[in-house]
Amino acid sequence: MPSPRIRRLTLDYELLQKILRGSSLMEISGAAGMPPEIYRFTYRLKGLYVSPSGEILERDTHLLEVNLTLDYPRRAPQCRMLTPIFHPNFDETSVCIGDFWAASEGLDDLIIRIGRMIAYQEYNTKSPLNGLAAKWAAEHAHLLPIDSRNISPVSEAQTPAPPLHPAGEVIVTEAKKDDPWETKIVIQ
Repeated sequence: MPSPRIRRLTLDYELLQKILRGSSLMEISGAAGMPPEIYRFTYRLKGLYVSPSGEILERDTHLLEVNLTLDYPRRAPQCRMLTPIFHPNFDETSVCIGDFWAASEGLDDLIIRIGRMIAYQEYNTKSPLNGLAAKWAAEHAHLLPIDSRNISPVSEAQTPAPPLHPAGEVIVTEAKKDDPWETKIVIQ
């Protein structure tokens, strides 16, 4: 009989395959191990990054690597973006998921939540990894979310509201009718 960890890894893999099948916004673009312990996910969502000239620009494809360590699921997966991103809860080496990770949370829920974060549907400016992005988000909340599409692969009617940070600090934004990204935004 497989260990509890192997059973969990297998369940995560099967569930991810099921919920991402047919998704136009997210896909498993790589996996290592059987069952997988390292994943790469491709997101086709609007997000932001800083160009070499300092301009904040949109990017519509993002690559995430997720490492399920030996302590998984008791400890949160190690997540890092492989494409540059400008977001309060991301830095060059990690994605801040510690505020909401619990062993009972499924990897599928985490992958959807990170997609919401990329699109600025969720962000936390109170304990940021990127202070400059947190300041920008607080000053430009009227421009958010960057991508208002429903990220969850289930129908919109079945999608639960994203959970809030225990202190109520996660900011969930509403969709805007017009496109505010017709002009560039530059950090001064």
